[in-house]
Amino acid sequence: MAISVETFFLAPDAQGTLQSQIQEMIAQGILSGRFHRGEKLPSSRKLALHLGVSRITVTLAYTELLANDYLSSRGRSGYFVSDNAPVPPVYDPAPHSEDRVDWTRAITHRFTGGDTPRKPDDWSTYRHPFIYGQVDPTLFDHANWRICAMRALGAKDFAALTSDYYDRDDPLLVEFIARHTLPRRGITARPAEILITMGAQNALWLAAQLLLGPQRRAVVEDPSYYALRDLLGHTRCATLPVRVDADGLPPEQVPPGTDVIFCTPSHQSPTTATMPMARRRALLNRARDLDALIVEDDYEFELSFLGAPYPALKSMDRDGRVIYVGSFSKSLFPGLRLGYLVGSEAFIREARALRASVLRHPPGNMQRTAAYFLSLGHYDTQMRRMAKALHARRRALEQAIGQHGLTIAGRGVYGGSSLWMRAPEGVNTTRLATVLRSRSVLIEPGAPFFAGPEKPQGFYRLGYSSIPEARIAEGIAGIAQAIPEALS
Repeated sequence: MAISVETFFLAPDAQGTLQSQIQEMIAQGILSGRFHRGEKLPSSRKLALHLGVSRITVTLAYTELLANDYLSSRGRSGYFVSDNAPVPPVYDPAPHSEDRVDWTRAITHRFTGGDTPRKPDDWSTYRHPFIYGQVDPTLFDHANWRICAMRALGAKDFAALTSDYYDRDDPLLVEFIARHTLPRRGITARPAEILITMGAQNALWLAAQLLLGPQRRAVVEDPSYYALRDLLGHTRCATLPVRVDADGLPPEQVPPGTDVIFCTPSHQSPTTATMPMARRRALLNRARDLDALIVEDDYEFELSFLGAPYPALKSMDRDGRVIYVGSFSKSLFPGLRLGYLVGSEAFIREARALRASVLRHPPGNMQRTAAYFLSLGHYDTQMRRMAKALHARRRALEQAIGQHGLTIAGRGVYGGSSLWMRAPEGVNTTRLATVLRSRSVLIEPGAPFFAGPEKPQGFYRLGYSSIPEARIAEGIAGIAQAIPEALS
């Protein structure tokens, strides 16, 4: 029996080369049971004509499937599903059973119900996605990333790809961070003082787990990164929000009894305020007086296209009380999930042990790919390209905001990828966001960034990393037109 050529089609949104798509299509047909052992496949000529691809593409796909024993060749007769091809499992669907567990009693620690909002999964389909933290694929260096990934998959790096590092990290990546990334922030660190993490949020979680508990107190900025407040809640520590001003966190407002201070001095999240040098010194002195530790999240320092940023708080630390958090996920792409912790060796030793008990280490091949991308200069080139594009988008954004009379509440002194906005009096930005979504405009309401039950409703954030410059003015016009509809 022969398999009909009409059985085959290529999905318009499929990923990978045409050859790999054809291989996957045939393999899936075998694994799903649609194609059976001994069935004859269409000739390479017929399938190529049907799919609209070259005959050599189909031949190469058949050859690869032949090598993997999905297909067999019978001389001039053509290709057939191999007798050794995987057999799909045969089982009867399990009957639906009633869940009789009282999960309200069984679950002792709850991780749902926090402040962290869920961003739309389909944000890229919106015409005006003023959404923060997402990447514009047109700005990413796919070609060189692919080359670095292939190099990391080579025989020379086989150990980095397959080994269980247990609690260690890729030495090439750690060396690059120590010798290249951290010195740019004025920080000197040895490899024993650096830990690779699954993004900045994982780094913050490790720090919180090690430093906090029911008998300890943490200070966070208000407004602040909502996911930080949620993960601090899991430690059962006392969390005190301190309202920021135009210069960030006021040190004098940090109360006695504070154990850990979480802050974003270079680029306050979300207001984008930059903490002046005098206040940075005051914050270090306040922490010393209280014998408190500081966790510094230095996100987006690479996107300082308006001027050189201030040195990191960690670079000014002479007591070892600052723990530094960095990430490549924001500057490269969010799905990378690679960040790093820098701190005293005693702290990093415990953080390494905690990480090993939870997830061992971030995948070795991703670490090695990133190490090549960074060390070969592709990362610096990428940052220059992004800075130029973001600078142009910011100019277009500020010009459109001025034309429509909207109000900027905070703009990063040295750059960044977002503006913190204040809506007119009486406008609820959660309602505004709902109105705008129906018009293909995405904004981020500001309420989730604030602590407590009485959250200000008049702020919102405009990200410009993922919206083309040409669409910014139209999007801002849409926001201005929708504001009257969001009055309380």
